[in-house]
Amino acid sequence: MTLSPADAKTRISAAVHQHRDQLLAFSHAIHQDPELAYEEHRAAARVGELLTSHGFDVTVGAYGLDTAVEATYGTGDMTVTVCAEYDALPGIGHACGHNIIATAGVGAAIALAPLAAEAGLRVKLLGTPAEEHGGGKVDLLLAGAWEDSTLSLMVHGMSGLDAPCGAFAAQAVQRVQIVFTGRASHAAAAPEHGINAGAAATLALTGIGLLRQHLPAGVSVNAFVQHGGEVTNIIPARTVVQLEVRSPDIDVWRETYRRVLACFEGAAIATGCEWSVEPTEHPYAPVNSDPDLSRFWNVALGELGRTIDPNTALRGGSTDMGNVSQVVPAIHPTISILGSTAAPHTPDFAAAAATPAGDQAALDGATALAMTVIDAALDPAVRADLLRRQAERPAGATRTTLQA
Repeated sequence: MTLSPADAKTRISAAVHQHRDQLLAFSHAIHQDPELAYEEHRAAARVGELLTSHGFDVTVGAYGLDTAVEATYGTGDMTVTVCAEYDALPGIGHACGHNIIATAGVGAAIALAPLAAEAGLRVKLLGTPAEEHGGGKVDLLLAGAWEDSTLSLMVHGMSGLDAPCGAFAAQAVQRVQIVFTGRASHAAAAPEHGINAGAAATLALTGIGLLRQHLPAGVSVNAFVQHGGEVTNIIPARTVVQLEVRSPDIDVWRETYRRVLACFEGAAIATGCEWSVEPTEHPYAPVNSDPDLSRFWNVALGELGRTIDPNTALRGGSTDMGNVSQVVPAIHPTISILGSTAAPHTPDFAAAAATPAGDQAALDGATALAMTVIDAALDPAVRADLLRRQAERPAGATRTTLQA
């Protein structure tokens, strides 16, 4: 008997409900035990243990990353890669709700596994570390983790109303460290012998401030002096500035980054300092939402009784899922913690991520992700298009990162 979308979705909902207590215990365990980027050893172990118990072939420490997880189930010709994040924020724990992300991803994989043979699927869960700082998905891309993927998806918790898939306008971001090197001298007795790296940092930040008037709407430039000197009576010989440049448009982002670096170059010339720049983490790309997957996600939310506000727009953030979406058909929708108005990256959002509303967001997110995959797998035209795009993708095409 041919598997129908309606039957598959009924079975998905039943599976998420059946494993509800297990999934929520998993979510709360991660929430109560926050770990920072590349240090998520206990969270990765929890992902591995849970999926092993459901018959997945699991590797913890996948692709050369100690806290990455790869778990696979099935042998179909269509590989769906579901992403699970679980890193926390310094000082405020899971204030971005990554316990919800991890639970939705793991729950979707568990719900899809019993359908894999009938739907022609190979289900792959990737536990991806260091989304907040570092870019674990870029590390995994460069290691080939998406080379076998037909499509990829994940869901992020949010406050307010549910938004259409694609409403999250993720920005490209580049984070770098700039070092000015001058020459120390006594600030009172021999200032003429000094080359002031502190003055260079001041000039650079002043130049950025003046440049902001001329930048396009939606561009964000943020910087701070991480190290500005030692004591008042020594002219600083070395200063360190941390910088990030964001834009929703890749070309605008690259041009803005060039103009901002010119502020640092000019400051070095003006003060006589040497200067250097180096990335502190991988650049992130904007999210390119696949239209078919987006449509299926929106339908799934409606089938779960959730209401999408078509006027909701979510702006300002960045994610390494954007890099994945540039090379594999993908989506990065949001799921609301209904009733919460807390902004992400705040203590209030961290608290909301472990409430009953946060639990429901995780369960609904798992169900909607799995429903989206099933709709894509069982729609002949969409399936054929996704498999064609995968077949036409050159070998190694996903082993890439964004360049500023």
